[in-house]
Amino acid sequence: MKPVPWVSVAVAGDARAGVLHLAGHEVRTPTFMPVGTQAAIRTVSPLHLETTGSQIVLANTYHLSQRPGEDVVKKAGGLHAFSGIKLPILTDSGGFQVFSLEKKEVTEEGVTFTYEVDGQRTFLSPERSMEVQQDLGSDIAMVFDECLPFGADRSYAEASVGRTTRWERRSKAAHTRPDQSLFGIIQGGFWADLRKRSAEEIQEIGFDGIAIGGLSVGEGHRAMCDVLDDTLPHVNKTQARYLMGVGRPIDLVEGVARGIDMFDCVLPTRHARSGVVYTTTGRIRLTDARFRKDMFPVDTDCRCYTCSNFTRAYLHHLLRVDEVLGSTLATIHNLHWFATFMDKMRNSIIEGSFQTFRRRVHEIYPEDTSAKPVASYPAIGQGQGVKRSTNPSPAGAVRKPAGARPSAAPKPPFKGRK
Repeated sequence: MKPVPWVSVAVAGDARAGVLHLAGHEVRTPTFMPVGTQAAIRTVSPLHLETTGSQIVLANTYHLSQRPGEDVVKKAGGLHAFSGIKLPILTDSGGFQVFSLEKKEVTEEGVTFTYEVDGQRTFLSPERSMEVQQDLGSDIAMVFDECLPFGADRSYAEASVGRTTRWERRSKAAHTRPDQSLFGIIQGGFWADLRKRSAEEIQEIGFDGIAIGGLSVGEGHRAMCDVLDDTLPHVNKTQARYLMGVGRPIDLVEGVARGIDMFDCVLPTRHARSGVVYTTTGRIRLTDARFRKDMFPVDTDCRCYTCSNFTRAYLHHLLRVDEVLGSTLATIHNLHWFATFMDKMRNSIIEGSFQTFRRRVHEIYPEDTSAKPVASYPAIGQGQGVKRSTNPSPAGAVRKPAGARPSAAPKPPFKGRK
């Protein structure tokens, strides 16, 4: 297995700036990965993708295995040749998509489910996931794990942790491609002791990097922070750490504050298609009537292709008449904004101003931090909601686990959107 060397450049408390050497590329961390589910960033060509400052993208194993099929991608020479994307590519294992389906059968061997597009009955296992990802030829493959839903009970979570460990051992045994790195995934739901157990078991197997899974399932910002506080003290500090499915600015900065290096989320691209864009002064919706005659760029401090050539009024017009170019230009801007946001955060770590940066993010990009389960899963345990091993933190506070070293500065207050 080819290792993925992650090298530390600077630290600020638990926050880290580093470099991930991957496939002939140097990926500066912390970094945000745009999601290209179907081996494409929706509405954006690879030519424009390269101008956004994005460093690595994510593609979806589950969807690509169904359409066009990994055999087609392999025949084309792999994802890079097939898609024209020159940046490094990470493929997820398909686990999150499979476990978000309502009709599935989980056994020790794997998961049987019905593909939602054509109703085809499909089986996915650790071995099958590795086969697909190796044929896709991504730079980083993810192990096949079980993603616990928000609301799973303790007994199911305990069984799931053991099953995930066994599946990840099988994933590593089935992974034979030397030019493709393999990341392990820590699970354990919302219990501190299960997260610790999963971290220890997964790292004992030995992977090139470690991901924190089972979040971004509607648990809310505070619960996410609690899980990271429960988990990261037990994770190797010499490897890249990847928080899966997280992308709001306050989630990114709080993840980095706790030692996360890599993130992915559909948020910037999905928001862009509805006219929601990020700026240095906050988030705005370009379809609002106030932008109909606005001749300023989306963000006066931005130098992306969109802001260098077009006005808010033009994007407002395109989006209001459902012209696809509006989605394209908004997506280019958002991807550039997120890449720049991560670069600024990295520089603040190096320059020693991370805590100031952190506070500003909470002030400018407030979010509703309450829990919003993405789906109900009555078949998982008893559906009695999340049970933590200790009492939950009071509003506005993030609990630090026993024995964890304190942060370099007090945590800024949480602010919900008014």
